[in-house]
Amino acid sequence: VLLMLKQTAEHPLPDWNEVLYFGDEESSVNLGSFDDIIHRPATDPSLEIFVSWKLPKKLTIQNIDEVNALSFLLRISMGTLEAFRYVVDEHFFETNQAADGAYQASTPAWEDRAQSLFRCYGIRRTPRHTSGVFSDLEEAFENLFSRILYLGPLREHPRPRYTWEGDHPEGVGQEGEKAISALLSGRIRHLSIDEQILSWLQRLELIDSYDLHPASDTGRDYEFLVKKYQDGPEVRLTDVGFGVSQVLPVLILCYCAPEGSILILEQPEAHLHPKVQSELADVLIDVVKNRNIQIILESHSAHLLHRLQRRIAEEQISADDTALYFCQINDGTSEIERLKVDEYGNIRNWPQNFFGDDMGDLVAKTKAEMQRRKVME
Repeated sequence: VLLMLKQTAEHPLPDWNEVLYFGDEESSVNLGSFDDIIHRPATDPSLEIFVSWKLPKKLTIQNIDEVNALSFLLRISMGTLEAFRYVVDEHFFETNQAADGAYQASTPAWEDRAQSLFRCYGIRRTPRHTSGVFSDLEEAFENLFSRILYLGPLREHPRPRYTWEGDHPEGVGQEGEKAISALLSGRIRHLSIDEQILSWLQRLELIDSYDLHPASDTGRDYEFLVKKYQDGPEVRLTDVGFGVSQVLPVLILCYCAPEGSILILEQPEAHLHPKVQSELADVLIDVVKNRNIQIILESHSAHLLHRLQRRIAEEQISADDTALYFCQINDGTSEIERLKVDEYGNIRNWPQNFFGDDMGDLVAKTKAEMQRRKVME
């Protein structure tokens, strides 16, 4: 949903009255159509989306001083926008569809017919109202989703050479394809990220050192050379374990992203062995605590989770600064449940056997061994 709202806010829609941009082959998510995202569409299918967020800087709206947070509620029926509402404390600013099909925009101090809708979160004002409270709210909405950076679960394969066009990406691309460009850009902008990234690669015991070496006189082509151990030879990224190229975009994104960003990471532990999966939790904790970055993580790693639980018990991160959710399908419906984590990292409502049954497997293995040895005797 967050990525759909992000691409709705950023994509140059051909139809400005289009409510949501569900995506295409080039977008972060491609959800098809309105009917595709509705569970078992009925005769009157509807969709509600609620988002609440803290503002990076205080805002003054319609004589309301020091606004620190906003909420946004969107309601769609039969693919048509019925209403959306912004909420600030006890104040609300909304637009609703009237009986004649027009849209009525209302605030505590202003009511008017909206000329037309602006995607799913704003209105086109009449000539009599060319600016106002909705302009500030729309800008706050767009600023929120501009801070979201996404890295998908399938990172691109390493390349023998990387070309940098001199651009300065804030993210690393959906598949990590811009990771090396972001790293080179960080050097130009004097961001001290190489030291942090190398420190983590060493701590994860993946490599001893790396170097981005110009591969031509043009200054555009680079080789990413690594040493697996201190006195070892320099080799290309293509010649070391696949896990290095898969975790590198994760590290670069974590330390290249502007402070205040919201990172969405899918399975950052992919292709990493258990020890590195555990250590990856420490990377994420460091970024959250020291870079003012929020991380939304999707993972199947028990090792990463257990390290996070340990760090909560060790008071390196508070349980209040984490939120764990478990998704499962019940009777054909996808449901999400928040896990209850106490101050010692214990989970009180842990889903049974989600990570398998290690103890049960060991007991069964021991019984099988005893039976076989008894037969042999």
